[in-house]
Amino acid sequence: MAKRKRAIPQYGTVVLNGIEYYRTRVEDSDGNRVALYAKTPEKLYDKELEALEQIDSTTFRRRSPTVIKPLGDMYMEEVTADDIRLALIPLSNKSESLHNTVNMLLKCIFYSAERSQLLEYNPCEGISAKGGKPTQKKDSLTDQQVEVLLETVKGLPPYLFTMIGLYAGLRREEALALQWDCVFLDAPTPYISVRRAWRSEHNRPVISTTLKTKAARRDIPIPKCLVNCLREAKAASKSEYVIADSEGQPLSYSQFKRVWQYIVVRSTKERTYYKYVNGQSIKYTVQPSLGGHQKNNPNIVYSLDFDVTPHLLRHTYITNLLYAGVDPKTVQYLAGHENSKTTMDIYARVKYNKPEQLFDVVNSAFHQAVPS
Repeated sequence: MAKRKRAIPQYGTVVLNGIEYYRTRVEDSDGNRVALYAKTPEKLYDKELEALEQIDSTTFRRRSPTVIKPLGDMYMEEVTADDIRLALIPLSNKSESLHNTVNMLLKCIFYSAERSQLLEYNPCEGISAKGGKPTQKKDSLTDQQVEVLLETVKGLPPYLFTMIGLYAGLRREEALALQWDCVFLDAPTPYISVRRAWRSEHNRPVISTTLKTKAARRDIPIPKCLVNCLREAKAASKSEYVIADSEGQPLSYSQFKRVWQYIVVRSTKERTYYKYVNGQSIKYTVQPSLGGHQKNNPNIVYSLDFDVTPHLLRHTYITNLLYAGVDPKTVQYLAGHENSKTTMDIYARVKYNKPEQLFDVVNSAFHQAVPS
């Protein structure tokens, strides 16, 4: 079987001491631009991902949320979008620049916490810059989008991770730590036990039995489509891990990013590249068209005209349970939510967002109050 090409970004090149290197630049935690070099695009991509992870970690440590009043006495998981809006009120009569700077600082803090898997919900998602329009929370994938996504990644490295997210609702750290001893395919009711969590330290995977919360420890019944998928994967697996690298070890941070890149490069989302020509960085953008082929790799087809993130797979799982009429308390257990507010917020968006859908509910609730 022919080896698949890795989805590597397009890098510019530079000649140093007569040797050609691939080069890119990243912004460190102090805002300085740092150049990275490597002799191959693959090595440069690994180096870039490792550097970004370390920068994210440094940024989070330096920008502790406890210094921002009035949020300083709150745990991060307790902070809501309304709390952040209240914290920004004293800045409403200040300059737009100051308001936006503090706003961006808050977003960096909570985004880093979310990236580090410390938070399930980022309260800054709906906060806009001063005078701007609030951003919308991403909806779950539709049935049609799920079908297109699975058809796109069928036979590619992210397929198994995608199936687990869509049909078991595991968090990224739960899926990457999943071992075959916690997958019960031959039980009368096949299920997955969540007992371990993955994290990355200096781009090295660490597997722990310490889960995000007590509620994360759960047994999840799985549908037939996922059972069949896992059965095929297990038959071909030589590792104790469900999702593993070529040596049977759990994925590192950079390895997972490369796996997910198979999805990213097949989307029609606009891309920005920097190419170095005669020592100068030239910025250019590409807007792929649906159904088109990547110029450098014709095997890659732009088939996804919607955004997909690892968390969106889990969000789709939870939303589909609620659409199917599963009561929120059961969904809370299956999702591993310790706080019912997270589940109920999703439930409210699913159930109570369109007046025409509420007509029968309201009339049924007040039918006895109607005068004869």
